[in-house]
Amino acid sequence: MNPGYKGLDREGTLRERARVLVDIMKSCVLCPRKCRVDRTSGERGFCNLADKVMIDSALPHYGEEPVLSGTGGAGTVFFSSCNMQCIFCQNYQISHRATGRAVDTVDLSSIMKDLQGRGCHNIDAVTPTPHLPGFVEALLHASGNGLSIPVVYNCGGYENEEIIRLLDGIVDIYLPDFKYGNDRDALEFSGVDDYCSHAVSSIREMVGQVGDCLEIDHGIAKRGVLIRHLILPGRVENSLEVLEMIKGNISTSVPLSLMSQYTPIPAIADHPLLGRRITEAEYETVVNAALDMGFENIFGQDVSDSQLTPDFDAEAPFRWE
Repeated sequence: MNPGYKGLDREGTLRERARVLVDIMKSCVLCPRKCRVDRTSGERGFCNLADKVMIDSALPHYGEEPVLSGTGGAGTVFFSSCNMQCIFCQNYQISHRATGRAVDTVDLSSIMKDLQGRGCHNIDAVTPTPHLPGFVEALLHASGNGLSIPVVYNCGGYENEEIIRLLDGIVDIYLPDFKYGNDRDALEFSGVDDYCSHAVSSIREMVGQVGDCLEIDHGIAKRGVLIRHLILPGRVENSLEVLEMIKGNISTSVPLSLMSQYTPIPAIADHPLLGRRITEAEYETVVNAALDMGFENIFGQDVSDSQLTPDFDAEAPFRWE
């Protein structure tokens, strides 16, 4: 199964999409915030990024879902900054700041080729939204130089549907979060009051492009969508609302990854709700509800007392792998 971007490259469409995305940065609407700043001239919006791609790290990642990590790891590129500022973000060291290493098209292309050469099953782009123009330009370059593994779009779910539409055929596997089933929690914990509508519309577009399942070959996902939901302590109601929203607006056939790994970061260690791990009872309530609603494909996690927040200041941030 050839990645979609290879065909778009051959017909010239990939180059055109890269050009369109670069032009969008002149009045940036890459995400729903629609800051409309001219990032090509150095102006910065919410993400505090200009037009340079910034990455924190790139590595084979064995902690993604088994169909993504497989035996060779997901070829994960951690992009700096984010279009959200979730107060509990497990990757806060890189998502809450616009620092890291600036890379150009050739550099990022070489990084992706290197991950393929190390045996990774895919290019797993984490929080790529503010970096899309440079990422697609690098993908164009890498495709012409032998890159041939699927692209995973690993995002927070707060996406601009029109931008997702431009990724049709470029992205092979969509890996969006669906964080909230109500905008009260979205505003309190992530500072956005329109999360739900954008998550629904953008994920529906993703499903329209790649279907509501995962195409798997020898245990490894090649195409499709997998929706992640991180269960928050004391907010089981939010999780149930998420499930209802997916069921009512998207599909019960879509694979779900129900995540128990929430770990309080230092900034919210004393938060009245978010200052603890979730309990087994909370996790089981959500999983059982998903089963009762008819969801057919669920990836689960053990509820553990282990601290699972990566330390991106450490040489090996994923110490549990």
